[in-house]
Amino acid sequence: MTDISTMGIGPPYYSPLARTEVERIDRTGRRILDTIGVRINDGSFLEALEKRGARVDYEEQRVRFGGDWLEEVLGRAPSRFTLCSRDGKNDLDLGEGKVYFANGGRVFRILDMRTGGYRLTTLRDVVNTATLVEHLDNIRFYVIACQVHDLPPQDYHLNDFYHAFNRTAKHVMGGCDNLQGVRQMWELASLIAGGENRLSERPFVSVIVNPISPLTIEINTLNVLRFCATHGIPIAFAPAPIAGATAPATLAGTLAQMHAEALAGVAIAQMLSPGARVIYSAVPMTMDLRKMELAVGSVEMAMMNAAAVQLGKHCNLPVYAAGGLTEAKRPDIQSGLEKTISSLTVAMAGADCVRLAAGMLDSGNSISYEQYVIDNEAIGMVQRLLAGIKVDEATLGFDVIDKVGPGGNYVREDHTVEHMMEEFFYPELGVRSNFDVWEESGRPDMLSRASDVVRTILRENTEGLLDLSLTSEIVKTNSGLLGV
Repeated sequence: MTDISTMGIGPPYYSPLARTEVERIDRTGRRILDTIGVRINDGSFLEALEKRGARVDYEEQRVRFGGDWLEEVLGRAPSRFTLCSRDGKNDLDLGEGKVYFANGGRVFRILDMRTGGYRLTTLRDVVNTATLVEHLDNIRFYVIACQVHDLPPQDYHLNDFYHAFNRTAKHVMGGCDNLQGVRQMWELASLIAGGENRLSERPFVSVIVNPISPLTIEINTLNVLRFCATHGIPIAFAPAPIAGATAPATLAGTLAQMHAEALAGVAIAQMLSPGARVIYSAVPMTMDLRKMELAVGSVEMAMMNAAAVQLGKHCNLPVYAAGGLTEAKRPDIQSGLEKTISSLTVAMAGADCVRLAAGMLDSGNSISYEQYVIDNEAIGMVQRLLAGIKVDEATLGFDVIDKVGPGGNYVREDHTVEHMMEEFFYPELGVRSNFDVWEESGRPDMLSRASDVVRTILRENTEGLLDLSLTSEIVKTNSGLLGV
């Protein structure tokens, strides 16, 4: 397999917007914040933001962000920071020109390939998806994958994050519904890190918060945002406007509104805690307006997410955008087509993080274990493309060409052996044998091979990663924690 540590470091290869168009959308987004503003229906937050310089209309419950003042506030946000892994082996250096991929999260259903049908997700699925991500090299961080239906709501986040931490040492990202949930996560992570200060110095967890499009931020979102900003937890403030439904039907109009919403989240975080680590996060979506069906696998959604990368980079902020989504209900031709186009498009635009890129099906409503493995291979191909072609004295190969000469053969040359592993991406699922060999081996395909990989990973990794004494301490202090 090609060394992925050197991959994903090339320049952006795809820019759906010209520079003048980026600037025009940016100006429109800022104009939206200055003249229209965002709705916040909590008096204490309105007062807090007014004290920090925002213009507040208490009657309309709106906050407006003016030009020069907004620029000064946004300037407090760091352009580079690290989403840390717990073991230091998979740190994600945002703002350095690298592209990292992650799975998607908080779905309600899973495709069970043993039965061919869907079922509701449980805590076991969090355990299994975290285990898969830990052992799939191209998925660089784990997003809490699904809603847990076998637990009461007050115990969701405690169990979600505990079992994620126990099954992967990669960075963990997840949503928190309310202040109680984010506090549970923080206390748990602090205990694992060895103290609050150590967690703040190397946060191996981050939190996703979502405004309500159009232009509304509700109180639970604000409470989670403030808690994370003031406790050193990185934040992904992720508007998800839908063109023609919760945003204008035009792509440019959706991008302008999304840009305003994303900048509002960055600005509020900086007002509450200057220097807070915030990712400019964007999930602009589309619908099939003929049928009013969500169309997250559309080429237009891929284009908008690539454009969102340009907008975030224009503001000198780390960016995550969405890729790898599909309307397909099974790992099939449609899923392969839609997922690859969007993952490739957003990655080629230079996103720091491409989220939702692994495991997801059914318009982002479902996951599949096998799809994780298939997407891991597709992401490896995308990363190989991003790495580009290395040109130096050794790779140009003049000496070996001279040695072999006309009519010769390179197969047994040292030069071939020295470069064969670093030059090529070798798929583990794709079929590259001739027909007779393929037939003799039982006609395997990517899906059957992915099923084999899933079974192997889950069979060979049944134990947690956390120290048993630490696990015992965590269980003693958290009455709602369940074993799996």
